[in-house]
Amino acid sequence: MAFPDDDEKMKGCRPKLFGTKDKKVVKRADYQSCSAAHLVESGELLKSVGQSANYIHKEVFAEVRSIRLSHLLGHSSSTTKTEPFRIFVSTWNVGGNTPTAELNLDDFLPADDNSDIYVLGFQEIVPLNAGNVLVVEDNEPAARWLALINRMLNKPVDSNADIFQHKPSSSLDSTSSLSSSNLDASFSSRSRTASGSSAIFQKSSLKSIRKPYMPTQRKLLKLCNCSVEMTRKSYKDACFGCPQAYANETDSSEDDTDDRSNDPCGYIVDGMNSAASASRDQLKYNLISCKRMVGIFITVWAKKELVHHIGHVRTSCIGRGIMGYLGNKGCISVSMTVHQTSFCFICSHLASGEKEGDELRRNLDVLEILRLTQFQRICRAGRRIPEKILDHDRVIWLGDLNYRISLSYEDTKKLLTENNWDALFEKDQLNIERKSGRVFKGWSEEKIYFAPTYKYSSNSDSYAGETATSKKKRRTPAWLQLYWCDRILWHGDGIVQLSYFRGESKFSDHRPVCGTFIVDVEIQESRSKRRSSNTNIRIGAEELLPTSKSKANKNKGNKGSGA
Repeated sequence: MAFPDDDEKMKGCRPKLFGTKDKKVVKRADYQSCSAAHLVESGELLKSVGQSANYIHKEVFAEVRSIRLSHLLGHSSSTTKTEPFRIFVSTWNVGGNTPTAELNLDDFLPADDNSDIYVLGFQEIVPLNAGNVLVVEDNEPAARWLALINRMLNKPVDSNADIFQHKPSSSLDSTSSLSSSNLDASFSSRSRTASGSSAIFQKSSLKSIRKPYMPTQRKLLKLCNCSVEMTRKSYKDACFGCPQAYANETDSSEDDTDDRSNDPCGYIVDGMNSAASASRDQLKYNLISCKRMVGIFITVWAKKELVHHIGHVRTSCIGRGIMGYLGNKGCISVSMTVHQTSFCFICSHLASGEKEGDELRRNLDVLEILRLTQFQRICRAGRRIPEKILDHDRVIWLGDLNYRISLSYEDTKKLLTENNWDALFEKDQLNIERKSGRVFKGWSEEKIYFAPTYKYSSNSDSYAGETATSKKKRRTPAWLQLYWCDRILWHGDGIVQLSYFRGESKFSDHRPVCGTFIVDVEIQESRSKRRSSNTNIRIGAEELLPTSKSKANKNKGNKGSGA
């Protein structure tokens, strides 16, 4: 039988159940379905319909068997809301000094802040000499800082101000309490062993050092949290097996083992033995990420209850030091998602220099960091996870940016005495460069109401060049200038800064700078309760086929007879 070529007649016969997902199959199905309309006149309708239904059943609906019910109902059963989270950010250039257990971190990390996330950055945790830049990294200072931060965040609420004086117990306190003598003895033992054999000391990797502070299921931080509808164990399914996300670290099976068992030094980072480390999941705050590049060191901590909502943790390092790429200057960036919102934290140490025009080198460092930083691509089949710094929803930049105040020392001190912050800020190099659009265009910074943070005399409240006996009449070096070099900036919507202040610790020639933020975080929540098993229910092709009239009548008859 000849078939008509009238396209308008053919349109009305096209099946609309599944659109045109498979163009080739649908085209043939249209042909068969529309042929049936013309076969009615010749009495061959039943035979044709049977062939068409059989063909559609085998070809069109074959792919339907792999469709998960949660994918069809996901959009209709969930909604997004916004909730505020508190983030504390602190940066400190410690001048190459190694801390002892007696160091009080109150000026760097207030004990009563109670933020949801802590971002703590350091510069010069080791002296920037040729040995540290070119030869091997000494991880002992990083281990000390981690131990001190852990004491500050996870100490008991009723503990004394001195974080190392309360007595350890066998419960939670065993992972967050240690006498100063034991802590220093632990590190001194490591140093003595290392001095005898540098090869042995190199085996104390940052991975093994950070392990006691991280969540028990720390590998989940590298996985995707694209859908909070699904459990953490199903994340790989949700993101179609996306690759693990640390850009600069290769994760291996040894990460699941106790690295300290293979360490000949036998050190204990913070007084934990294997039994005590088992209780780390009871800590109030867990370490989410830490990374070191020569003297730059960044750590990110989060409340325990927030950890399972954090994913896609990645790091990236950019060296901008010697020859333009060594790590004595540059930055470390940490990318992660909290619920449905992406965050990026950048800890940097930019080019130094007091000469006129050196600010352009610092500008170039910022531009190159923004251009070169690249996070590993993940979740190709899911929602897009940022790969560049400015692609993130919320970005916070902290560090020693080295911008100075373009005034003489005497003029700066005069304005400080008058508390003339506006006049000082007008002469700040970073403020000038931002206003001109040459750097940090589109970024924000809270107004500064604190004195310059650099340069101080060692263990003193006096700026370098001032005498201890008299600060009135003196000769100051021509090179002496004061800096607001320790800064915190942010980029993106949904960020409000609550505070911006400096600490007064005399541990370094810099003063630490801190800021508190309230950030909006998008949270996906379910509108109605659904059975957890729904995520794995597969739809049979027969369930999606239209029920024929004869079959419907048959089913109706069966129900009637059963009644």
